[in-house]
Amino acid sequence: QVQLAESGGGLVQAGDSLKLSCAASGVTFPAYVMGWFRQALGKEREFVAAITSTGRRTSYADSVKDRFTISRDNAKNTLYLQMNSLKPEDTAVYFCAAKLSSSVLQTDTGAYPYWGQGTQVTVSS
Repeated sequence: QVQLAESGGGLVQAGDSLKLSCAASGVTFPAYVMGWFRQALGKEREFVAAITSTGRRTSYADSVKDRFTISRDNAKNTLYLQMNSLKPEDTAVYFCAAKLSSSVLQTDTGAYPYWGQGTQVTVSS
C-alpha cells in the first residue's frame, strides 16, 4: 500500500523560505516519478513541479520557476520541495504525488494515482 506523508508546511512571511518533505512508504521509491501540486482555497489543484525517478530531469510551473527546487533522496524514500522568495499567492495546501516511472514528466493531476494528505503553506504579506 502506497503511503505518502508531507511535512514542513507552516506560516511564513513574504520573501521567506520553506522546505517541504514527502516521505514515501509501501513503494519502491526509485521506480516512481514524483510530483508536487498545490490547491489554494476555492481553486483547482495545480501542478508545481515534478522529478524523474533518477532525479536527473525536473519540470516546473512557470509561476514557481527559479524560486522552487524539487529534489529527491532515493536512499531515504523522500521527496523535497525547497521554496524560496515565497509570495502570498503561493499560499495553498501542497500535495506530493507518485506515479510509476515513465519518460514523460506529466503535469496533470489525473496522471498520478497516489497522493498524500497535504500540508498547509501560508505566506503573509
